[in-house]
Amino acid sequence: MERHLVSLFFINYGKWTLGAILKTFQKPLSSQEEVYYIQLMKNGGEEAKKAREILIEHNLRLVAHIAKKYQSTEDELDDLISIGTIGLIKAVNSYDDTKGSRLGTYAARCIDNELLMMLRGKKKISREVSIYEPIGVDREGNEINLLDVIESEQTDVVEKMTLTEHL
Repeated sequence: MERHLVSLFFINYGKWTLGAILKTFQKPLSSQEEVYYIQLMKNGGEEAKKAREILIEHNLRLVAHIAKKYQSTEDELDDLISIGTIGLIKAVNSYDDTKGSRLGTYAARCIDNELLMMLRGKKKISREVSIYEPIGVDREGNEINLLDVIESEQTDVVEKMTLTEHL
Protein backbone atom coordinates (compact mmCIF):
# COMPACT_ATOMS: atom_id res chain seq x y z
CA MET A 1 0.00 0.00 0.00
CA GLU A 2 2.77 2.47 0.89
CA ARG A 3 4.56 2.04 -2.42
CA HIS A 4 1.32 2.55 -4.30
CA LEU A 5 0.69 5.89 -2.54
CA VAL A 6 4.19 7.16 -3.33
CA SER A 7 3.69 6.30 -6.99
CA LEU A 8 0.29 7.94 -6.88
CA PHE A 9 1.86 11.14 -5.54
CA PHE A 10 4.25 11.41 -8.47
CA ILE A 11 1.51 10.60 -10.99
CA ASN A 12 -1.00 13.06 -9.49
CA TYR A 13 1.57 15.74 -8.80
CA GLY A 14 0.46 18.21 -6.21
CA LYS A 15 -2.61 16.50 -4.75
CA TRP A 16 -1.04 15.43 -1.46
CA THR A 17 -0.08 17.55 1.51
CA LEU A 18 3.27 17.14 3.24
CA GLY A 19 1.69 15.11 6.06
CA ALA A 20 0.21 12.66 3.57
CA ILE A 21 3.49 12.48 1.67
CA LEU A 22 5.59 11.72 4.73
CA LYS A 23 3.22 8.94 5.78
CA THR A 24 3.56 7.27 2.40
CA PHE A 25 7.35 7.19 2.12
CA GLN A 26 9.00 3.86 2.60
CA LYS A 27 11.36 3.35 5.50
CA PRO A 28 15.07 3.92 4.83
CA LEU A 29 17.14 0.87 4.00
CA SER A 30 19.45 -0.69 6.57
CA SER A 31 23.18 -0.51 5.92
CA GLN A 32 23.26 -4.11 4.71
CA GLU A 33 20.32 -3.62 2.36
CA GLU A 34 21.85 -0.43 0.99
CA VAL A 35 25.16 -2.18 0.26
CA TYR A 36 23.29 -5.08 -1.37
CA TYR A 37 21.29 -2.85 -3.73
CA ILE A 38 24.31 -0.72 -4.57
CA GLN A 39 26.20 -3.87 -5.57
CA LEU A 40 23.23 -4.99 -7.68
CA MET A 41 23.20 -1.63 -9.37
CA LYS A 42 26.93 -1.83 -10.09
CA ASN A 43 26.55 -5.27 -11.69
CA GLY A 44 24.20 -3.91 -14.35
CA GLY A 45 21.38 -5.61 -16.21
CA GLU A 46 17.68 -5.70 -15.37
CA GLU A 47 18.41 -6.13 -11.65
CA ALA A 48 20.35 -2.85 -11.71
CA LYS A 49 17.25 -0.93 -12.79
CA LYS A 50 15.21 -2.47 -9.98
CA ALA A 51 17.97 -1.78 -7.45
CA ARG A 52 18.20 1.84 -8.63
CA GLU A 53 14.43 2.29 -8.21
CA ILE A 54 14.51 0.77 -4.73
CA LEU A 55 17.38 3.06 -3.67
CA ILE A 56 15.50 6.09 -4.95
CA GLU A 57 12.15 5.12 -3.40
CA HIS A 58 13.65 4.38 0.01
CA ASN A 59 15.45 7.74 0.13
CA LEU A 60 12.48 9.95 -0.79
CA ARG A 61 11.90 10.68 2.89
CA LEU A 62 15.34 12.34 2.89
CA VAL A 63 14.25 14.57 0.01
CA ALA A 64 11.14 15.71 1.93
CA HIS A 65 13.21 16.36 5.04
CA ILE A 66 15.73 18.52 3.19
CA ALA A 67 13.00 20.31 1.18
CA LYS A 68 11.37 21.42 4.45
CA LYS A 69 14.49 23.53 5.14
CA TYR A 70 13.68 25.66 2.09
CA GLN A 71 9.92 25.84 2.69
CA SER A 72 10.08 29.47 3.86
CA THR A 73 10.84 30.56 0.32
CA GLU A 74 7.98 31.48 -2.02
CA ASP A 75 8.23 28.10 -3.75
CA GLU A 76 5.64 25.39 -3.17
CA LEU A 77 6.79 22.38 -1.18
CA ASP A 78 5.76 20.10 -4.06
CA ASP A 79 8.14 21.97 -6.37
CA LEU A 80 10.97 21.72 -3.84
CA ILE A 81 10.39 17.97 -3.46
CA SER A 82 10.43 17.54 -7.23
CA ILE A 83 13.72 19.42 -7.58
CA GLY A 84 15.14 17.50 -4.61
CA THR A 85 14.13 14.22 -6.24
CA ILE A 86 16.20 15.18 -9.28
CA GLY A 87 19.15 15.64 -6.92
CA LEU A 88 18.45 12.23 -5.38
CA ILE A 89 18.38 10.57 -8.79
CA LYS A 90 21.69 12.23 -9.70
CA ALA A 91 23.14 11.04 -6.38
CA VAL A 92 22.08 7.44 -6.93
CA ASN A 93 23.47 7.49 -10.47
CA SER A 94 26.83 8.96 -9.48
CA TYR A 95 27.36 7.36 -6.04
CA ASP A 96 30.73 5.70 -5.49
CA ASP A 97 30.78 3.34 -2.51
CA THR A 98 34.58 3.18 -2.50
CA LYS A 99 34.72 6.72 -1.08
CA GLY A 100 33.65 5.46 2.36
CA SER A 101 30.42 7.40 2.90
CA ARG A 102 26.86 6.14 2.94
CA LEU A 103 24.46 6.88 0.11
CA GLY A 104 22.24 9.01 2.37
CA THR A 105 25.13 11.28 3.29
CA TYR A 106 26.14 11.75 -0.33
CA ALA A 107 22.53 12.13 -1.46
CA ALA A 108 21.85 14.83 1.14
CA ARG A 109 24.59 17.01 -0.38
CA CYS A 110 23.33 16.36 -3.92
CA ILE A 111 19.74 17.20 -2.94
CA ASP A 112 20.89 20.38 -1.18
CA ASN A 113 22.98 21.40 -4.18
CA GLU A 114 20.09 20.84 -6.60
CA LEU A 115 17.75 22.96 -4.48
CA LEU A 116 20.33 25.71 -4.06
CA MET A 117 21.02 25.70 -7.79
CA MET A 118 17.31 26.19 -8.46
CA LEU A 119 17.07 29.02 -5.91
CA ARG A 120 20.15 30.76 -7.36
CA GLY A 121 18.68 30.50 -10.84
CA LYS A 122 15.44 32.10 -9.67
CA LYS A 123 17.37 34.85 -7.90
CA LYS A 124 19.26 35.60 -11.10
CA ILE A 125 16.04 35.77 -13.12
CA SER A 126 14.35 38.01 -10.53
CA ARG A 127 17.02 40.68 -11.07
CA GLU A 128 16.41 40.86 -14.80
CA VAL A 129 14.44 43.90 -15.95
CA SER A 130 12.36 44.07 -19.08
CA ILE A 131 12.71 47.19 -21.21
CA TYR A 132 8.92 47.14 -21.58
CA GLU A 133 8.27 46.94 -17.82
CA PRO A 134 6.72 50.15 -16.43
CA ILE A 135 9.16 52.15 -14.28
CA GLY A 136 7.01 55.14 -13.52
CA VAL A 137 4.36 57.60 -14.68
CA ASP A 138 4.78 60.93 -16.49
CA ARG A 139 2.96 64.18 -15.61
CA GLU A 140 -0.05 63.24 -17.71
CA GLY A 141 -0.44 59.82 -16.04
CA ASN A 142 0.99 57.76 -18.89
CA GLU A 143 3.21 54.83 -17.97
CA ILE A 144 6.90 55.21 -18.77
CA ASN A 145 8.97 52.15 -19.50
CA LEU A 146 12.71 51.77 -19.77
CA LEU A 147 12.59 51.78 -23.56
CA ASP A 148 11.03 55.27 -23.53
CA VAL A 149 13.87 56.60 -21.37
CA ILE A 150 16.56 54.96 -23.49
CA GLU A 151 15.03 56.23 -26.74
CA SER A 152 14.69 59.81 -25.57
CA GLU A 153 17.43 62.09 -26.84
CA GLN A 154 19.90 63.15 -24.18
CA THR A 155 20.78 66.83 -24.07
CA ASP A 156 24.39 67.80 -23.71
CA VAL A 157 24.68 70.07 -20.66
CA VAL A 158 27.96 71.67 -21.80
CA GLU A 159 26.52 72.47 -25.22
CA LYS A 160 23.39 73.94 -23.64
CA MET A 161 25.49 76.17 -21.34
CA THR A 162 27.62 77.44 -24.20
CA LEU A 163 24.49 78.29 -26.16
CA THR A 164 23.05 80.30 -23.26
CA GLU A 165 26.35 82.14 -22.79
CA HIS A 166 26.45 83.18 -26.44
CA LEU A 167 22.93 84.54 -26.29
